[in-house]
Amino acid sequence: MDEFIKLLNQDYELVQYRIKDKAVIFNIQSSKKELTCPFCGSKSIWVHSIYQREIQDLPIQDRQVILLVDTRKMFCKNPDCLHKTFAEIHPFAAPRAKKTERLVKNIIHTSTQLSSLNASRLLKSENITACKSSICSLLKKNANHCG
Repeated sequence: MDEFIKLLNQDYELVQYRIKDKAVIFNIQSSKKELTCPFCGSKSIWVHSIYQREIQDLPIQDRQVILLVDTRKMFCKNPDCLHKTFAEIHPFAAPRAKKTERLVKNIIHTSTQLSSLNASRLLKSENITACKSSICSLLKKNANHCG
């Protein structure tokens, strides 16, 4: 299963996984020790706190995939930086996103072929949670990628 996580990004490792009802839940974390402040570019190894983000990924064998990503909040020790803390950025999902980039691409591709309502129904049958309104929002955000 760790190989699956490495396909998301080489810097991530599997902590544990479990199968619950119609979902596979992966708890993952970054193996990087040092993170870069997105505001000033300074490197930091000082952890402020850790929280979990829940991010949906592409399904596996007709099961929804949920990534519980341990996300570090770091101290920025650069005295010139206007931000004293920053959150870890995961390369496979946009900040604050609830879906991986590859799942978003899949949803957009499906929804450009169908109405948002039919796309939502089809995606639900594939164990992908995407309601009609979230599909419309994704299409608006990614209008330049929709052909």
